Amino acid sequence: MSEFLVSLLGERLVNSEKAEVDVQSLGAKLSLVGLFFGCSLNAPCKQFNGSLSEFYSRFKKASEHRDKLEVVFISSDQDQKHWQDFLQEMPWPALPFKDRHKKMKLWNKYKVTSIPSLVFVDAATGKVVCRNGLLVVRDDPKGLEFPWGPKPFAEVVAGPLLRNNRQTADSSSLEGHFVGVYFSAHWCPPCRSLTRVLVESYRIVKESGHKFEIVFVSADRSEESFKQYFSEMPWLAVPYSDEARRSRLNRLYGIQGIPTLILLDTEGHVITRQGRVEVLNDPECRLFPWHPRPVLELSESNAVQLHEGPCLVLFVDAEEEGELEPAKELIQPIAEKLMAKYKAKEEETPLLFFVAGEDDMSDSLRDYTNLPEAAPLLTILDMSARAKYVRDVEEITPAVVEQFVTDFLAEKLKPDPI
Repeated sequence: MSEFLVSLLGERLVNSEKAEVDVQSLGAKLSLVGLFFGCSLNAPCKQFNGSLSEFYSRFKKASEHRDKLEVVFISSDQDQKHWQDFLQEMPWPALPFKDRHKKMKLWNKYKVTSIPSLVFVDAATGKVVCRNGLLVVRDDPKGLEFPWGPKPFAEVVAGPLLRNNRQTADSSSLEGHFVGVYFSAHWCPPCRSLTRVLVESYRIVKESGHKFEIVFVSADRSEESFKQYFSEMPWLAVPYSDEARRSRLNRLYGIQGIPTLILLDTEGHVITRQGRVEVLNDPECRLFPWHPRPVLELSESNAVQLHEGPCLVLFVDAEEEGELEPAKELIQPIAEKLMAKYKAKEEETPLLFFVAGEDDMSDSLRDYTNLPEAAPLLTILDMSARAKYVRDVEEITPAVVEQFVTDFLAEKLKPDPI
């Protein structure tokens, strides 16, 4: 286990007294690590740090599992003094300030998109145990549910569900259905826009004969707002009054922002966390139930995924949609191979694959990342690290792409700044 933690965190951490902490000394009993992503200048991070400190101290004093948990701070501070001052308030160690490369790897590996964020991972494997530790701290202040591992959807959602005609249905009615778990709120304009599209998608899928249901998990600020918003929806909802169940569902899927649409198969397993993108990209629902595709065609609706981790983008000289097919066929076997490799390890693929033609979206991306106008152009873009990698060759072949991907994953490539 200690060898794995060293590969994940490095050999040394640092504590509030500026002393080095040997990662291998964290303890043989350690089974869970809470990665706290935050920044000293962020007010919600400062507030959560206080709550987490209380939780941590209580857990270390009273829990029978006190030796099985450690927290590590992963900072996004740019100023070392601010970082050091913030660390003084923490009873746990942190990744060294200067180890920015390791920090970015962790941000990308665990797909952290907002702060504060607390991700609990298995100390022996690094696999995510719970994505939304903020809710653990709030909902389980005594740590009685340690280690906060994922439970089956059917168990977490269990109970009565509402329809907007005031009738109820038991959650057992979802058995054998594809399910969309929809986290949304009336106060959020992108949520309202997605809901209008989703209503039509829901109708199309149901009319095509699929067993499909959606469960709305509200983030509204009052029951009145919930009722008003839910009146527009033809599907089911967790009662607004059942705050505990809504929170457990948020925790189960590690929700960091709304709108989020999680698609589940008939066994309750996640098909995709990108339901929002899939619905907007496929208004006729021809690709339902929206299994992840190895290669995406860059569009305005899926460009948000460029910010979720490193992405390979192959720019080609194509203005019509069909002209992108040869580019997709070129990189698809490599993308499929990578997806299969990480799926076998029950991990998310470390690289997304896109093809981009000649349109406004591609032009905007080139301008933002300061890429040359050449086509074809093979790139890997890491927005969170503000880094880009460009392979400048006369001919792009499968062998060239595969070597590019291999070298990137092995950290053999030198990045240029975005």
